[in-house]
Amino acid sequence: MTSPSMALALPAAGAPSIADLLRTGREHYRRGEIRPAIAVFQAGLALAATASMGVVVDGIADLHAALANAFMLCDDIGSAAENYKAALRIAPHLVACWCNLGIVHQRSGMMQDAISLYLEALRRNPGHRPSRTNLVQALMATRQFAIAKTLLLELIEETPDDADLHSQLGKVCFELGETGEAVAQFERAVALAPGQAENFYWVGAIRQARGEKEEAEAAYALAAKVHPILRRQANQSPPAFRALALFAPFFGNTPVEFLFKDCSYQTSILSLLPGRQPDIALLAQEADVVVNLVSDADQGAEVLPLAMAIARSLGKPVVNDPAKVQNTTRDATALALADLDGCRVPRTIRIAAGEGLPDGLKLAFPLLARPAGMHGGDLFEKLEDVAALISFLATHAEHDRYVIDYIDYRSADGYFRKYRFLFVGEEILPYHLAIGEDWKLHRDATEMGSHAWMQAEEEHFLHAPGQVFSPRHFAALRVIRDRIGLEYFGIDCGLDLDGRLVVFEVNASMLVHDQNPEFPYKDPYIRRIKVAFDGMLARLARGN
Repeated sequence: MTSPSMALALPAAGAPSIADLLRTGREHYRRGEIRPAIAVFQAGLALAATASMGVVVDGIADLHAALANAFMLCDDIGSAAENYKAALRIAPHLVACWCNLGIVHQRSGMMQDAISLYLEALRRNPGHRPSRTNLVQALMATRQFAIAKTLLLELIEETPDDADLHSQLGKVCFELGETGEAVAQFERAVALAPGQAENFYWVGAIRQARGEKEEAEAAYALAAKVHPILRRQANQSPPAFRALALFAPFFGNTPVEFLFKDCSYQTSILSLLPGRQPDIALLAQEADVVVNLVSDADQGAEVLPLAMAIARSLGKPVVNDPAKVQNTTRDATALALADLDGCRVPRTIRIAAGEGLPDGLKLAFPLLARPAGMHGGDLFEKLEDVAALISFLATHAEHDRYVIDYIDYRSADGYFRKYRFLFVGEEILPYHLAIGEDWKLHRDATEMGSHAWMQAEEEHFLHAPGQVFSPRHFAALRVIRDRIGLEYFGIDCGLDLDGRLVVFEVNASMLVHDQNPEFPYKDPYIRRIKVAFDGMLARLARGN
């Protein structure tokens, strides 16, 4: 007698069997007829539900797996996950289902769960290549670069001419600080796949970061010649709209790696190089909205007029009009905001390259000084007397320099607190809080990763900024938004002991990223910035 668990229930005469429906559904799937395939697979599962206990379970597992694959192509990852899980409950040996369920979790942002699923697939089949390649991506997303590098080296040994693997290894080496090896890997990727534009730009960017100015300029020039426009495809077809971004190597740009990730719209990035005039008619085909990324008014002084001419020639809505960016130097911003009620905006004086202190300038020490075009803590000093200031100006005489009044913004508990908001259209969104014992605060250099109370305070600020900043403060922030006039930019600010808003920096060059494995509580608030940015572009692209 045949075992009940393995017997096949026979359908009525002339009716399709489960195997027939699986086969027919797969034929639809292979022809790209995904919706008909889904209907047939679901019919097969409905038939199985009415069949006797003797139906072959592998057929049901295959139906669930096939249906899940079809849902994946329709971007219905919730239904895909349900069916992959159903297949695995019946047939846990289906390695591809473990891998694909990992992809579902990865696309949902659940990276650690995705890694566990890829590892389960590899436990069952250590050589399963899709699981290995997807594991690399998940490891990179969670910044586990050393492990990702080991796995990439194994994969490259098996397929040394895979340009994508060399490109990924280049990114991993860059993150590990192995910039020489990173350049070598990207150059190898360029040689293997000259049609992949991104690798050309990585070579230029890393050489620039290494201070290899001539080599970087040559790399960017080659990139612009071979691939004048770097296209990033939308995560859907057709794309919701098309965004053209104006980018200027060497000249200070809005960081958009996070903002332009996983977009429903196509992004085309045009590299602006002095002396090169792009084809406006060609560019017009790339744009429903233009995003000017040239954000540093000091660094970008040479190229902003070109960005302005291109933006105006295209006749499309523009985010961060280059003409408005020109007015965001530190001294111009301080002057524009100087009379804000309830705010302390430090006086900022620009001293031209080669010049010393102007006669009759009244100074109150300590004060701050930095070369124009610098961000973060680079060459940013607190000076205690006029002799130190004169020495600083002489040391950096080849650049314009800023002399900035120092405002003590220390809190009552002795710590300094610097808050960052992002202005996105009409929204004012919190991004982070840095707490430290020194006036020169950079969040990555603080000890916030070691102090739960600091993290709790930051999370409270992100969750309820209105409980930290008063309505009067937000009224001032709205005035700042209107006076700066850009659609996307950031502010670093603090609160003094009298509760006044202290303005440190206002520009479109501020970094926003989602790589915060130590601070997972930040993720939903950072995601809000991305959602707001995408929504703003969509409204502009539609002409709203």
